[in-house]
Amino acid sequence: MAIKVLIVDDQALVRAGFRMILEAQPDLEVVGEAGDGSAAIDAVRTLRPDVVLMDIRMPGVDGIEATRRLTEAGAAGKIVILTTYDLDEYVFDALAAGASGFLLKHVPPEELVHGVRVAASGEALLAPSITKRLIEEFARQRAPVRAGGTDLKTLTDRELEVLRLLGRGLSNPEIAKELQVGEATVKTHVAHVLDKLELRDRVQAVILAYEIGLIKPGAA
Repeated sequence: MAIKVLIVDDQALVRAGFRMILEAQPDLEVVGEAGDGSAAIDAVRTLRPDVVLMDIRMPGVDGIEATRRLTEAGAAGKIVILTTYDLDEYVFDALAAGASGFLLKHVPPEELVHGVRVAASGEALLAPSITKRLIEEFARQRAPVRAGGTDLKTLTDRELEVLRLLGRGLSNPEIAKELQVGEATVKTHVAHVLDKLELRDRVQAVILAYEIGLIKPGAA
């Protein structure tokens, strides 16, 4: 079954270019386009895409607000933020609002295709180290916003350690090596952490680790 994609950008040429690249793949289907956040919200409700490619800066309802509303409404599709700069502070806000990762608008076509497939699979779109660098850049400028507000008592000691390693930007193979366990075991622990803390994906787990002060900027 093809992966259904919704393209959201206020520039028609950008949408057309992305559509051409994605529709050249047999496993990808562009089910719609939207030129602003409000239209994107309506389109997600109607078309139920697996992946939403969401621009940040748009007139009216921007990408961050649209992402927040869709997340709060329980939209099942993964939202991937499109941005021009990889350390744009708006990207952090979008991730905190519920986006599952981000892509630079000028990535090569093969990276765009790969990003859509990875997002649809439910895995972290970004290499964890890149996610960490992005979030850490802005965590330095922000006080923890959820310190004491998240109950970690539901986690076992091992799950808490996994959350800490996620916050450090480690991939599943790296966590497995650190804990001297198999990757399948790590995947199970990660799934439990996400479920118990009601997090959408590992990107949100990294953000939470910083926000509650479990990881400090610059932690090795």
